[in-house]
Amino acid sequence: MGRLLLPTSATVLLLLLVVTAWTLSRVAPEPPQAVRQPAVHDKASLRTLQARYKGLSKQLSQLMPNQPYILVDTAKNRLYVKQQDQVVLDALASTGSGTILDKPGEGSSQWIFDTPRGEFLVKSKLTNPTWIKPDWAFVEEGLAVPQNAADRAEQGVLGDYALGFGKGYFIHGTLYTRLLGKNVTHGCIRLNDSDLKGVYKLARVGTPIMIF
Repeated sequence: MGRLLLPTSATVLLLLLVVTAWTLSRVAPEPPQAVRQPAVHDKASLRTLQARYKGLSKQLSQLMPNQPYILVDTAKNRLYVKQQDQVVLDALASTGSGTILDKPGEGSSQWIFDTPRGEFLVKSKLTNPTWIKPDWAFVEEGLAVPQNAADRAEQGVLGDYALGFGKGYFIHGTLYTRLLGKNVTHGCIRLNDSDLKGVYKLARVGTPIMIF
């Protein structure tokens, strides 16, 4: 697994920024009621928090990668390519279904079809990728797992491009565009042809990916 979407210090700053913003929302004076005025110490606390928030925002912006990076929101099924704080591409995606499939003959061992969360790097960029079907693809269809590796190859199901980010996971295309926006994959991230082409052009080997 690659690790470098943001430096560790930037991740800490981001957390501090969220906490400060939440605190600001709690400390901010309520609308005037009758003759009640905010207490002096409340105003001072608010000014201090506002100054801290501004400072943290500036530090975080300085630590953001200068090159494009990829964010994937598995709850909303959206993929974003960002550069600094600018969204360069906003795409509807499909991510892992979370379903479970038992591995035959292996006791309680199972496949769990989740999209992995965390920080990764683009490790490969492929054109006209071939899907090498894993064991689960045959088990899911009730078929015997082939012994010949050539019987696992399947063309034309991953779209024109694929970006690998480790352990067999890819950002790739789909034949089932009607299912975009839903959690239906076996862990990979699916996009339509146009968005996939955009991500392929913007990303390079080494481009950071954050999945949450």
